[in-house]
Amino acid sequence: MRIRLLTTLLVGLLALASVGHSSGLADQARTVESVAPGVELVSIKRGDFAEAATGGRWMIQALMVDPKLARLRLAQAMDEIAGAETTSSMALRHGALAAINGGYFRTSGIVRGEPMGVLTIGGKLLSEPINNRAALAVFDDGKQVRAAVTHLTLTAELHTNGKALRAVNGFNRPREKDELVVFTPEFHRTTLTAADGVEFIIEKNRVVKIANGAGSSLIPATGFVISATGTSSEWALKHLRQGSRVELKTETKTEPPVPFQPDFILGGGPQLLAAGKPVFTAESARYSDSLYRQRHPRTAIGWTADGKLILLTVDGRQKLSVGMTMAELAALMLELGCVEAMNLDGGGSSTMVVKNKIVNRPSDATGERAVSDALLVYSR
Repeated sequence: MRIRLLTTLLVGLLALASVGHSSGLADQARTVESVAPGVELVSIKRGDFAEAATGGRWMIQALMVDPKLARLRLAQAMDEIAGAETTSSMALRHGALAAINGGYFRTSGIVRGEPMGVLTIGGKLLSEPINNRAALAVFDDGKQVRAAVTHLTLTAELHTNGKALRAVNGFNRPREKDELVVFTPEFHRTTLTAADGVEFIIEKNRVVKIANGAGSSLIPATGFVISATGTSSEWALKHLRQGSRVELKTETKTEPPVPFQPDFILGGGPQLLAAGKPVFTAESARYSDSLYRQRHPRTAIGWTADGKLILLTVDGRQKLSVGMTMAELAALMLELGCVEAMNLDGGGSSTMVVKNKIVNRPSDATGERAVSDALLVYSR
């Protein structure tokens, strides 16, 4: 393994200002490690690390990935929707060269780990979009990885006898008051629902069983479950019978249009850069003010004009690294040469693994956090 130790100066006053430096704190130390052909790990220490220093300091890890020499795939925690697993565990279990954590997820409850945002794998919708937030679309034709940032909207309906009957409120998540939620086999062995609704088990587009007031129905491997509560359960009991023909119709639209058929689409956001320009403020109403304006640990993905992928973590909430605001993160991705970039889940989730070793410093006091999914890097 070849390791080059480089000590350099920051280039450009804009980049310095973006992370709160004065020119007196311009020094940074970099190490560049060749991980595999087409994959390098760049570790950056930025700021004043003297013991008595009171200014900001940052520890940054960036994987530089040649899309023609490496592959990028998505791993799900526990290989299902209703599960949480550490990034390092997923990387080890799937034999990945490197990995970073993925999208937002439910952090508590019986379905801890359930994605909070859009998720499609192989063209199948597994989780619905939220507030038209940014999403990462990835395609590999066997020769090169291609990626795009898009915003996905969804129309989902139940049809019976060719008629649209009812809008679907969600997929593979806990149902709320008066909602109708669809559970697919990718969720879990059962729906994990309480006994306060009605569930219709669908196989070969037919209702094969109705479970009223039971909950946690088995999900057929070749079908799905319609789970309803409140006014939605009243509607379902009125319109669906044993043997009824039911079809689930979904239509997704991406904006801007994705110029390939994605292997997966993963929700996150906000989008940081588009065509080499910062655009993160455009989505500010869709997220909390804290996410934007306060410094937190960060995970992001971006790519350069020639398609090189950059997977990045910034440590935060600790003495050795204060984290970044969204503006600082966008400026960093721009400094690293990205023309497109998107924020992923951060905070205690931010983790980077290289060759089964965690190379950043996750911020949770209990150590690495179990998450919903991870982006895995492999040699081609």
